[in-house]
Parts: sequence; C-alpha cells; structure tokens
Amino acid sequence: MKYFSSLAGLLVLGLASCSIALATDETLTLKKIMSDPDWIALSPEGAYWAENGKSIYFSQKREKQNNYRLMQVSLDDLTTNKVDVQQELLVDSRGGDYNHDHSAKVFTRDGDLFFHDLTSNKVLPLVRTHNREQDAKFLLDGRIAYRSENRILTIDKATGISLELAAIESEDAPKTWEEPKDFLGSQQRRLFDYVRQEQDQKQQNKKIEEQKIKGLPTPKSIYIGKNKRVTQASLSPNGRYLFLATDAQSQRRQDNMPEFVTENGYVENRMVRPLVGQVPVENETFYVYDLEEDKLHELDKSTLSGIDKDPLKKLKRQAAKMKGEKFKDDKKLRDVYIHDWYGDGLVWSQDGNRLALTLMSFDNKDRWLAEVDFANFKLKELHRLTDPAWVNERSFNEKGWMPDNSTFYFLSEESGYSHLYVKADGRRAKALTKGDFEVSDLTLSKEGGYFYFKANKDHPGIYNIYKVNSRTGKLTKVTDLQGVVDYQLSPDETRLLLTYSTRTRPQELYLHEMASGKLTQLTKTVSKQFAAYPWQEPEIVAVPSSNVKRPIYSRLYLPNDFDPNREQPYPVVMFVHGAGYLQNAHYGWSLYFREFMFHNLLANQGYIVIDMDYRASQGYGRDWRTAIYRQMGSPELEDLIDGKQWLVKNYHADPKRVGIYGGSYGGFMTFMALFKAPGEFAAGASLRPVTDWASYNHSYTSNILNTPEVDPEAYNRSSPIEFADGLSDPLLIAHGMVDDNVFFKDSVRLVQRLIELEKTNYFETAIYPVEPHGFRQPSSWLDEYTRIYNLFEKHVKPVKENN
Repeated sequence: MKYFSSLAGLLVLGLASCSIALATDETLTLKKIMSDPDWIALSPEGAYWAENGKSIYFSQKREKQNNYRLMQVSLDDLTTNKVDVQQELLVDSRGGDYNHDHSAKVFTRDGDLFFHDLTSNKVLPLVRTHNREQDAKFLLDGRIAYRSENRILTIDKATGISLELAAIESEDAPKTWEEPKDFLGSQQRRLFDYVRQEQDQKQQNKKIEEQKIKGLPTPKSIYIGKNKRVTQASLSPNGRYLFLATDAQSQRRQDNMPEFVTENGYVENRMVRPLVGQVPVENETFYVYDLEEDKLHELDKSTLSGIDKDPLKKLKRQAAKMKGEKFKDDKKLRDVYIHDWYGDGLVWSQDGNRLALTLMSFDNKDRWLAEVDFANFKLKELHRLTDPAWVNERSFNEKGWMPDNSTFYFLSEESGYSHLYVKADGRRAKALTKGDFEVSDLTLSKEGGYFYFKANKDHPGIYNIYKVNSRTGKLTKVTDLQGVVDYQLSPDETRLLLTYSTRTRPQELYLHEMASGKLTQLTKTVSKQFAAYPWQEPEIVAVPSSNVKRPIYSRLYLPNDFDPNREQPYPVVMFVHGAGYLQNAHYGWSLYFREFMFHNLLANQGYIVIDMDYRASQGYGRDWRTAIYRQMGSPELEDLIDGKQWLVKNYHADPKRVGIYGGSYGGFMTFMALFKAPGEFAAGASLRPVTDWASYNHSYTSNILNTPEVDPEAYNRSSPIEFADGLSDPLLIAHGMVDDNVFFKDSVRLVQRLIELEKTNYFETAIYPVEPHGFRQPSSWLDEYTRIYNLFEKHVKPVKENN
C-alpha cells in the first residue's frame, strides 16, 4: 500500500487539512498553541526567601525576550516590584555560607564573591576579578575563604588582610639543589670557578629570600604532577586541611556538527560532544594537604567495599569471545569519581573535622558515601549503594551532617524507593521514612530536630511537603495540595514558600503558614486569555500491566462528547514522553505544555489521547526505572501496547486507528513501536529521535546499556536502526539540524538505511535547519505539529469523520 504520495501532493494536503482544522475552532488553533509561550504565562522561576523573611525574590522572563529580570514580593502588602537591574547583584542570594552567629553570609554570584551583612541587610562586592571565584565559606576563626581558579585565598574582614594560602600546580615538584655526584657535574664544579660561583650564589639568594619571609604567612605550592587537573578543591572550616581531587588530563574525540544557516553565508562547523564509550575514564585521585605540616597525602581508596570486584567482568569476557580475542583481567581497583552534579559532592561538618564524599564508580554500579580519615589518610565507608543495573546518579544523592557533627544523614534507593536515613557513629544506618514513595529535596531545621522534604506519598503523581522528627521518625504532612509543589523553608522556619502548579495551570508562588495551614497566593502570572479557555483536565488513570504487578499511570484525554455506546469506535493518539527518566502522568503543570494544548485540540476533534509513564519513567521507584537495563525499547513497548488494549477494552477505541508520536526518547519509542510491532499502530511521528544508542552521550547511555565495546548485544537489541526492516506503517521523521543533544546524523543514518531497505512508500522526513533539540522558533513548532496533525488526520481518523 502506498501511504505517502509525492512531496508536492503531501504539502498541498497538509495545507488544506490544516486550514480546515484551524477554521473549526477559532479559540484554539495550532498556530496559537505553537506561538511564543509568553501568551500563556510569565511564570515565576527560582524563587527564594530574603534573609530577613520579609520578602520573596524570583526570576521572571521578560516578555518577547530571551532574558530574565529579578522580581521582589513584599510580604507586608503582597505587592510585586521589579528589582532595578543595577541592583540585581546587590540583593539577597539564594544559598551561601553563614558565620557562627548568622550575622553575615558570603556567596558567589556570576563568578564573583559577595558579603551580606545580615544586621544592616547590605550586600557588598568583596572580590570581583576576571577569574571565577567559588566555594566561598566562613572559617571558624571568622575569616572568609574562597577558591579562585587553582588558588585558595582568605580575607579577614576585621583587618582587611587578604592572603593566598595555597596554589595548586599541575607540575612535578621542583627538585632541591644538591651538589652534583655524577662525574661530569662534579668535574664542572671542580674545574670552573664560574660554575661553582653561580651555583653558590643561587643558593645564597634562596636563603636570603627565605629569611625575608620568615614569620610571615607564605602561600604554599602544592604540586600534583604534570598532565593532571584539579576537579575538586575544598578547604576545611578549621583552615587546616585542603581536600583535593585530581584526574589525568586527556583528549576526547569530539563529533562535528555543520551549521548551514549562518550570519556570513558560509557553512560553519561546531565541535560537539563525544559518543558513548569515547570519553576518558573518570578515575580521580584524592589527596589531603595538611597546611600546618606542609604535607600532601594521597588517600587510600582500597578500603571501599567491592572496589576490587569488576561487575562487568562477565560481559567483558563475552565481548572478547565475540571478537575472537582472549579476555584479560587487569585486576585493578575500579575507577571512581566524586559525584557533584548539584554542588554537594563533598560536605564538611560544621566543626570542620569531618568530610563526607559521594563517590560513583565509572561503571555506574556503585555509590559509596565515604568519610575522610584524616588520621590515617584513607577513606572510611559510611554507606554503599550497589545496583546490578545502575545507581541513580540524577536523583536522590543528598547528604549531610547533623548539628552534633557526628550523625550523618543521606538518601538511598536501597529499599526500592528513595528514603531518608541517619547514621550515628558506630551504628548502622536507620531509615526515618519507609514506603512505596520517593523522598527528595531535604531541608534540615537549624537545630536538627526535623527534616523537611518533598514526597509523593499519597499518589505517585501528587507531591506534597512533609516533615519527619529526626529522633523519633514521626512523620507529619505539612501541605495537602492536589498538584506538584516545590518549597523553600523560611529563615524563621515558620512558613513555606511554595511553587505550585496543577494540570491546567502553570506554577505560581504561594505562602504557607505552617501553624495555621493558611495558604496565600503571591503571584498571578497566567494570562487572562489562557485562563479563559476551558482546558480539559486530563484524568490520571492506572492502566493495568500484563507484565508486572503494578499499573502504568497515564494521562487520558477524552473527546468532549465521548459516547462509549456510539457505533463507530474512536481514533487514538498515543504520546510518548521524552528523557525516559521523566514523569508526565502527574497532577502538576507539564513540561510538555504545547503537547497538553495539542492534546486538547485533538480531543476537541474526536480523538482519545493517552500519555503513559511507561517503565523507565521517574516517580515510581528503582525497579520501574531500571526495568530497561540492557533492553531499551522492549518493556516500554509492552506498556504502550497494554495502553492501547486497555483503551480498546474500556473506551471504545479503534485498535486499527491508533497513532503514536513523541520526541527524543519518545521519538526513539515511536521507531521501536513501528519497527518491532508492525500493524499495531496506524502511523507514527518521530521527533528529534535517537536511532542508534551508540551515537548518544556517555553519561546517559552507559548507565543503561554499558558501553558498545563491553556490551554490544545490549546496543544491538536497543537501537531502532537494527530493526528498520520492520517498517510497514506510515512514519514521519522530524529533526533539527543543529541538535547538539541527539545529533541530526541519527536521522540521516536511519533515512539512508530505510532507502537501502526500499521503504520509500512508508516514510517522509522534515528537517529544521536552525533548530536545536528543543525548538526555539514558533514557525518551526507550527510546521512540525501541522505535519503531525495531518499525518493523524490522514491515517488515524476514521474516513467518515474526515468527510
């Protein structure tokens, strides 16, 4: 059957059907849906408390611009005002480090160092240079320490003295001069007065310089060796120890991406990320430099349990056998690195005597929480989380020290869900939370009596704020909202600043009084035009699974005049969300807001729309996340087919008229659906899709599939390009040509494969020359979704309805 006519014919058909479709509903059109989203809302972002608790700050996008302004909400009269752009650097910050009595705070902003006097409420620039200042903190003696490039410096606010404590050099330590012992060197010194005098004068000058600075603070030089780079450097609050992490400087082979639409009219080439398995091994060496003793000590990593066992040994042996090679077991310690995605890879206790690290294995199978033993210069294991699939590096890695400086707390997925644990010295870790829900976003109260956190305890898609007593484990629900919420605890710990959204309303800011439960809305940024439209609130449904004992939570949109008893069954559009590890069947505002509106339009025109949180999605625990290990595309497809069959059984859906579409991971799944289950779906649109996982990035892909050299079987069974011969239903492939996430070449390679397989009648492509992974131009969004709409109108909607 010839599904696609000529390109010219397709465009004519597209324009005709699109104009008809748009004319049927003047209040909701594709052009409106895909226009600049400023018309929906200029939502508050990055909200935080002023230090005095009297106001709130947040960022807001400037209308019709791609930049943001800082806004301030006064809690006295609930007025919102713009912060003068010249004052934006000199107002309260989110985060920072406090002195012992909380009368001052230091923080970095835009790479510079600032000081906040909390008594006078004044913010002053302390250090502004071309270098990047970071890791600002108060030392126990009141000095301020910070890092600038590879230098560690301090400032004494009382005296105004600024000193450099140490400079970290990527060089070998210079050799101390000794009188030559070899024949030629000894001969030169014995025969020539000039040589002898020059050598003696250099040593005398050195002694004079040493005498000049004797008794003065002198910067230390720390030599870590040639071809090494500093990945972490942190000074202890007591000022004695400097922790360092280093790795080898190495080149990585990057890919190339041409840009065709440029300012000068010439094709330009951009270097982009390496491919999976092509990045240098991350194996860090850890040191402690003792500033008092002027000594550098390397930390012993062999104390970590399991670090000498290779969990990929069996796969490596199989891969070697497939190549006809002999497997070589190098029997070395596994490669590890500090996990510091969110700036919490290392945490000091308040007294500066204890340091905890989050260490990840490069093979993704282990996470160690380890303490530095400063007496013996080795790592002391606090907790090990191991997973035969992969440890979740993207979430649930928060940790810290209690105010007693001896009790350690952390999140772990060891039970199958992220929960909060505390570990006192010499004791086993104790769980403070338990159950089939996920705990995240910890805030410890100042006195250490309570932990506040976000969790989906009542329903996987509903998030609220809870607190748990750190001693008794008593759990209290703080908010009771029917959506998705984030929070910030007020400085006096009596109120919460909430960022709250629902399925039909983008996020706004609210003030929650914890004593009374009173909720006050602080912002109203949703436009009147958007608010006036009668948006359908998608129902969150639990689709039974034929493969696991848990349901597949999904968003469901039904036609406004849905009639389960009508003669003709309903057409279906199935949306597949991206990222894999993402939750979309929740009760809050979706990141896929364009799709939310598009699904409303489709429902208005008689389609059933379902949006499933297939296995791999976020919010449902470890086992749901890791179900795709070494088999991407298989469990998810089973879930999508379950969704289709459930709609046929319960909502009078037409099994022969189910369309499927999605972007990124959703595009990948659209391929897998059409290639591996031909005939199950009437048509599919694959947007910015992965076609071959061997071309994707390392950090994401190696978690799930290991690397192509170690686990070629996993890549072969998980990459759509290997199954392209199964295509027998109409397919639209759409991709931006400057996509530096999923490269355009992914689609190019698949198209070549489809051409060679003579699948001409089954696919069409749409390219977008100026678009990255997430489109920026409304015209591109409109073009893409018009093509998707036309695809479904032609191949999914019943003939009678089209007539």
